[in-house]
Amino acid sequence: MDYFDPFGRAFWTVIGVAILCGGIVGLERQFRGKPAGVRTSILVCLGTAVFIHLGTALSGDATDPTRVLGQLVTGIGFLGAGVMFSRRGIVTGVTTAAVIWVLAAIGAAIGLGRYVGALALAVVIVAVLVGVEVLESSVKRLTRGVHEREED
Repeated sequence: MDYFDPFGRAFWTVIGVAILCGGIVGLERQFRGKPAGVRTSILVCLGTAVFIHLGTALSGDATDPTRVLGQLVTGIGFLGAGVMFSRRGIVTGVTTAAVIWVLAAIGAAIGLGRYVGALALAVVIVAVLVGVEVLESSVKRLTRGVHEREED
């Protein structure tokens, strides 16, 4: 059984990388005025990373981290569902819910010690969010029937 040391290097590495990765994604959301900005992104990433890290550090049983992971996926799903709304047949908040979901995936990777992969995933998520926005703005047909946007 591994001993969990809250003052140890591994724990603080998890916290630091989670703050960095959550901050990267959160800044993109915050700069664009979207829900789930920096604070929410860091907290989702950090919380997931710490739960997974604790699950792996406190048990010697290889199945415990997968149980923690499974429960987190369910819990994050409920959190994501809370940010989606439907008004007059138009559903909003789906991208925010998906961002919350992938932030948990980043946190899980961090909690399992996959720091470089987590950082790469954070960068890919920002690239997808920005890239698709640019593509949708360039090719108006991509948004027909999908998004109702107010023209500036």
